[in-house]
Amino acid sequence: MDTIARAVIALALFVLSANALAIDFTPHGTQPGLAWALEDPQSCMACHRGFSGNSPQFMPHSTWGGSMMANAARDPLFWAALDVANKDFPGAGDFCLRCHTPPGWMNGRVVKAIGGGSSGPGGASGCQLTGDFNDDDNKGNDYAGVTCHFCHRMMPTGPGGQAGMIGNANIWIDNATSCTTPDGSVYGGPCRRGPYTYANGMLEAPHGWVKSAYHEDSTLCGSCHDVTTPDTDVGPLKTLVLEGGVTTTRPMPIERTYSEWNSSLFSDAIYRDGLGEGASGTPAIARAQQCQSCHMRSSVDATAKACNQNPDGSRTGNLPVHEFAGANTWIPAIIKAEYANSVTGFGREADYDRTIASAQAMLAAAAQVQASILSYTAPTAGSAGSISVRVKVTNLSGHKLPTGYSEGRRMWLNVKALSATNAVVGESAAYDPLTAELTLDGQAKVYETLQGIWTPGSPGECKIEDAGKAQFHFVLNNCIRKDNRIPPLGFHPASASDPNADEMRPVGYTYAETSAGSGTLVNYDTSDYVFTLPAGTARPIQVKAELKFQVSSKEYIEFLRDQAITAPIIPAENTLCAAGPNRPFDVGPQSVSRGEYMFQLWTNPTYGKSPPETAGSVSSITSPN
Repeated sequence: MDTIARAVIALALFVLSANALAIDFTPHGTQPGLAWALEDPQSCMACHRGFSGNSPQFMPHSTWGGSMMANAARDPLFWAALDVANKDFPGAGDFCLRCHTPPGWMNGRVVKAIGGGSSGPGGASGCQLTGDFNDDDNKGNDYAGVTCHFCHRMMPTGPGGQAGMIGNANIWIDNATSCTTPDGSVYGGPCRRGPYTYANGMLEAPHGWVKSAYHEDSTLCGSCHDVTTPDTDVGPLKTLVLEGGVTTTRPMPIERTYSEWNSSLFSDAIYRDGLGEGASGTPAIARAQQCQSCHMRSSVDATAKACNQNPDGSRTGNLPVHEFAGANTWIPAIIKAEYANSVTGFGREADYDRTIASAQAMLAAAAQVQASILSYTAPTAGSAGSISVRVKVTNLSGHKLPTGYSEGRRMWLNVKALSATNAVVGESAAYDPLTAELTLDGQAKVYETLQGIWTPGSPGECKIEDAGKAQFHFVLNNCIRKDNRIPPLGFHPASASDPNADEMRPVGYTYAETSAGSGTLVNYDTSDYVFTLPAGTARPIQVKAELKFQVSSKEYIEFLRDQAITAPIIPAENTLCAAGPNRPFDVGPQSVSRGEYMFQLWTNPTYGKSPPETAGSVSSITSPN
């Protein structure tokens, strides 16, 4: 396609986006036009980043720097999905960008301009953002993601006493032009809010601050980590359709990480450990576990401190590191190489290595895998044998396993029967790293949620495929075809506001109640496997069970690419954003669409096609000889 044709298509997309402004996708919470603009993370770096020794292991800026929070607007997977959202419902990108680039959105560079009107052509596609993917985090770079100043200005209620809200980034931001600290000192700009009171002047911050209990509470995380269909000024974009085509007025639930935690035992005043009892066999009682307890672990480094002006060791065991550990190891590795390298980027490679390591540690602690032999018939030289095993996966996390963004994300059990010579004689859910294909044999267990579009007729269905290919239409989905993700401990999906548990119950799968009529589901799943053992198989037989996690399936990546080349075609990024600042970019998609760029990254051998990570323990059992 020639440049003129691409430009025409880009213009058409801009017009559609402008027409969509009749709908306000983001009417709630603080709006663009801050009295005091969000400051760049670079302004926090001098004091809160480590520059030598072990300090980068715990300093706030150093641990934030490689996290997906800091890179929410650099994530190439996000940009490919954003284009699909805008294609499916022009203008919907405003809803997505509010979470992924708070500086760009709050400072009037997405859709809503400060003072009213539109930010300019392609705002919902991110085309009016300032900076670039490989810029550092000063100079007004909107690609700096979820920034320090944004989080530390968040408030539990609005300036007029408006109630706080959960989900969809409906956030209240402190917009004062001055801050009075507890000792009466007055500083310019809004207060930095955090969970500490500094009685010792030696540790007191040299800027405006106030203690905020909100910042040690999970409701702050719930501001973004529950996602519902856009709650527009004219009502929800999509409402949930239940199995059988039963319509509701309930807004479509897309992600429910916060609500999953809130409906678990971890959110209670007391909780038991993930296995239900302590090492001694008695309940292990502890304080309620907030999101921050796991995802912002406290540093035990002997020299831990929050600020370079503080003495070493002043915050040992009392410094929540800002790594925001999750499960994504693939995208941080891509951003590290593409944008954060020391040659053409901002040179923060070590930050991404820490993020990847923390994600792997988080996954390792997320589950327990146990296997046991149910029956065994030994193979002989002249006859086949068989082995039957049961695999139990216990969710040790504080939310469903897996949780979060559903498109392409999945876990599965890989179970192998191995001979005494280590030859594979039976396998379920085999994965080929060269093709990224997961074999869905009759015994395969894949943990995932599949959302789709309700298609009426006879029979009606929650449609998740088109012409045999998986479909992922984030903003158009209005039904749940499958949700067999493992519940957290003490999970009770029904609530006063959702008595039928329509938003969080399993779909197409059943988890038993911990006791009849309790409404609380068990936090484990069991799967039985039978493998035929060929005659002559060397004994004893070993059975190995591993829980695998993958950020993006092959089907999802191919969908993003195909959407870019299916009419109406999504232009190359520099064409799509030709009217934006600093264009053309010389990194990122450039002359290809964002969907095609993501596909190129996926096929690049360096990045391994979203290689699966092992989650939890690996169980291995050996048969009698």
